[in-house]
Amino acid sequence: MGSYLIKNVRVWDAIEDKAYPGEVLVEGNKIKAVARGRDQFGLESAAEVIDGEGQFLMPGMVEGHCHLSFVGPARNQDLGEIPPEEHLLRTCRNATFILNHGFTSCYSAASAKLRIDVVVRQEIEDGYLAGPRYRAAGPEITVTGGLGDERKQHMHAESFGMIADGVDEIRRAVRICCREGVDNLKFNVSGDEFVGHARAEVVSLSLEELTAGVQTAHDWGKKVACHSRAAESVKRAVRAGVDCIYHCDFADEEALDMLESVKDRVFVGPAFGLVHNSVFEGDVVGLTRERVESMGLPRKLEHTIRTYHEMRRRGMRVVVGGDYGFTVTPMGQNARDIGHFVKFFGYTPAEALKCATAVGGALMGFDDELGVIRAGALADLLLVDADPLLDPSVLVGPSHFTMIMKDGDMFRDPRGGHANFQLRGEGGHSARLATGPSPA
Repeated sequence: MGSYLIKNVRVWDAIEDKAYPGEVLVEGNKIKAVARGRDQFGLESAAEVIDGEGQFLMPGMVEGHCHLSFVGPARNQDLGEIPPEEHLLRTCRNATFILNHGFTSCYSAASAKLRIDVVVRQEIEDGYLAGPRYRAAGPEITVTGGLGDERKQHMHAESFGMIADGVDEIRRAVRICCREGVDNLKFNVSGDEFVGHARAEVVSLSLEELTAGVQTAHDWGKKVACHSRAAESVKRAVRAGVDCIYHCDFADEEALDMLESVKDRVFVGPAFGLVHNSVFEGDVVGLTRERVESMGLPRKLEHTIRTYHEMRRRGMRVVVGGDYGFTVTPMGQNARDIGHFVKFFGYTPAEALKCATAVGGALMGFDDELGVIRAGALADLLLVDADPLLDPSVLVGPSHFTMIMKDGDMFRDPRGGHANFQLRGEGGHSARLATGPSPA
């Protein structure tokens, strides 16, 4: 970590809607000062000068529904069948890959195996692995027959679920995850269209089980997220005190009213990428139009669009993150959500960008310190050679990032002079990045 004076840039601070000509002074891992206009700071003796050449400076993005350990499965049970050694290595690759795509922070929405997230988070924090600031989760806690239970009566099968039935088993599952070092817990309260025996509008987890799980997690100081597509599953999540409620596709008026009543406490996230890609791009992975129709995915798409138009109108805090990591949603497409929020949910580009920065920073637990450019905030910054307010798609993929800074450290240095190497994502595509020396 050093100090940097970033000059000659257009600053978009994720506080106001418009960008302005300005300068940013970084000292250590914090933003020391921000000034409007040019040549507002003297050349600080300790600061290295970075000439942004009129480019767009914005906060690092925050993935609010991240699955680093979802390494391209076509079926849920694929995640259970990957040996743990290979699974860990592939998750580490995803960590570096997503940082290279401008996501300097990630809030995990579940780990496919109990300790993978925890190990990856620690490797990042200890400086051995290039990756985002990361809140690690345990597996998705589910019940017999719920999303994440791929067993058959005649055959055992592992998936991404941690199966617990009844209040006592739920409490025990939470305590195991806490013992192993997770930051977040997640419960699957409803099913999903990809589960034949428990579709999206099936509510699988009882209020008593969920309340006991949330209370136990909060006793340990952990945040709780949940998978809730059915209206009743959203209501149970609010009643139980869940901190972040994903999907909410089929929320009815009562569910929306309940969400609005706790909008200053609760975050929501549509995880729209999965339904979008399945409906519009499923053919690339063999998801036929007939199959898409039979699963009811177009209907879910319509409900999600309607729900999040209403979420925006009611001023709810919505995070980006689209269940990226499956075959149909390859890692690296994560920033597509910003454009989806504009095209499908009616957000302005600035509003959508705030969902990917300031709102995500608050979900990470850093109100006013992460996902914004202001004095005292953490120095997570992107320098972009195009304007995302005019075209959000420039944030998809790494080609437009000339600088990626996380916690005051240069991951991609705009001044060059650093070794280039080829990084391959789990989707099979490659991205060239520039980075400084590896940690000792």
